[in-house]
Amino acid sequence: MNLRTNLGLRAAAVLGLVLIAAGAAAGYAANKFGKPKSVIHVVTLYYKDGTTEEQKKVVAAALERMAADLPGVRNVWLKSTKVQGAYMEKVTENKERPADVTYKAHPFTDAFVIEFEDQAAFEKYADHPAHKAFEEVYIPVRGRSSTHDITN
Repeated sequence: MNLRTNLGLRAAAVLGLVLIAAGAAAGYAANKFGKPKSVIHVVTLYYKDGTTEEQKKVVAAALERMAADLPGVRNVWLKSTKVQGAYMEKVTENKERPADVTYKAHPFTDAFVIEFEDQAAFEKYADHPAHKAFEEVYIPVRGRSSTHDITN
């Protein structure tokens, strides 16, 4: 084997090893994830009929104010990109014959999320004055909501 062929093979081998190492590093990085101890408070909802976009913006602004005033809030998410599910409301068609019951679906249309730094911060949230102030704006226009609290 001549010197030129030997150098070419070595260069190809080194390049191959570099590509393999880069691919392995990329694969390792792609699969990294954490399991934080924060608490995620997820709220899905629909607003009452007749609620305007301006009223919804007022709710979002009140949510931001609450998050700023609550100790232990890490993040908030305010813009829904996809919301699934519905609340089934029991509707009695005939008050004299309660067996005539139907259900009306109200699709959830909006969602927001609050991330608390830990369980202790989450537990203080419900009775905090900032939460009470938020509810004064939110409850009058909320049709129905569903909450999900998640942690590791």
